[in-house]
Amino acid sequence: MNNDNDALRHAPTSNPIISRRGFVRRATAAVGLAGLLEMNREVEAGAVRRAPISPRESIKITKVETFILKNSWVFVKISTDAGITGWGEMLKDKSKTCAAGVQQVESYLLGKDPRHVVQHWQAIYRHSFYRGGPVLTAIVSGIDQALWDIKGKALGVPVYELLGGPTRDKIRVYGSAEDVTRGRAKACKTSPRAEGRAAYKYVESPAFVQKVVKDFAALREKLGPEVDIAIDFHGAVQPQTALLLIKALEPYQPFFYEEPVQCQNVDVLADLAHKTHIPIATGERVFTKWGFREILEKKAASILQPDVCYAGGITELRLIAGMAEAYYVPIAPHNPQGPCSLAASCQVAASIPNFLIQERGTSTHENLLKVPFKVDNGYLPLPKGPGLGIEIDEDKLMAQVGEPQEYPQTYDKDDGSVVDW
Repeated sequence: MNNDNDALRHAPTSNPIISRRGFVRRATAAVGLAGLLEMNREVEAGAVRRAPISPRESIKITKVETFILKNSWVFVKISTDAGITGWGEMLKDKSKTCAAGVQQVESYLLGKDPRHVVQHWQAIYRHSFYRGGPVLTAIVSGIDQALWDIKGKALGVPVYELLGGPTRDKIRVYGSAEDVTRGRAKACKTSPRAEGRAAYKYVESPAFVQKVVKDFAALREKLGPEVDIAIDFHGAVQPQTALLLIKALEPYQPFFYEEPVQCQNVDVLADLAHKTHIPIATGERVFTKWGFREILEKKAASILQPDVCYAGGITELRLIAGMAEAYYVPIAPHNPQGPCSLAASCQVAASIPNFLIQERGTSTHENLLKVPFKVDNGYLPLPKGPGLGIEIDEDKLMAQVGEPQEYPQTYDKDDGSVVDW
């Protein structure tokens, strides 16, 4: 009895490191059933995670929830009977569809061990008759992140430790030109501008090309030759204009050309890549290892940008990185989303040898996290917390839940035809 009392006195009062079942067993003899029930309720109410727990101890998924924010970010939360919760993010363009898709998968997940991450990935992806596409891969991506979060918390380690350990001491990030001027980044990205209109023409005028070059040259002059400046075409430029811009910008050595054209026709992208010495980057609209296979085989890009919220989650990004390594191609994860997206991308970045740079790593996400990210001179430190290494502030999150942004509409100003975003 004295040993049990000693154990209780030295047990943490918040975020305990002992398992719920172990705590229950040791507490029963000391406080009796009535006291135990009250104590257990207090622990359950205050616990955000419990780690580590014995690998032999059973854990079951008890609940799967989705949250759509007003900015269209979509979060998934998976709860377990061990008091551990996991978080992930999904595709934002089809926010309602993705959220509904996760709820449809809930019946499969309930009652299963969340630590069987790869098995669940395979089951969710392959049990569907129709495979691939952004919606299905977004569903599996969000769930995959949440399951890795749970697994890391259960073992008390960051996810990258489960992927083989760290391959670097810190994670290079890039943001905007403003981030560079404020000392938060040493690399940034810009875009060609079609001023006064919402679309690019199939073949742009010399005036337009010269304006884009002039703007980029001015930015290069302002930031200096030590700063890496990428230029993102957003897949909205047609191949005819893309080649004009690619050749005209070459003297200023952009860091890379991102999505110079859409990725549905890989041969067109490969043709552009073979006509320039500047690296071509793509991947934010490519899904799973099967989608990236063709990009690599045809040498259509020399930098891959898979998105952890679209391409298949942490599980798939690690495999895509392995494929890319065989082609001497680095990974620069795409990220226009929230804290889970950044945290999950950083877990991959920390564990692969061919990581290049992380997008929007300058975002600190104070509006959603209990402890924001901290950027130091263009780098993020390796995450130290278990799982994804972040804690979502659910009060802050719930304050932002609401109707997502309206479905985008983009038309040519001159003739009203539909154009790319």
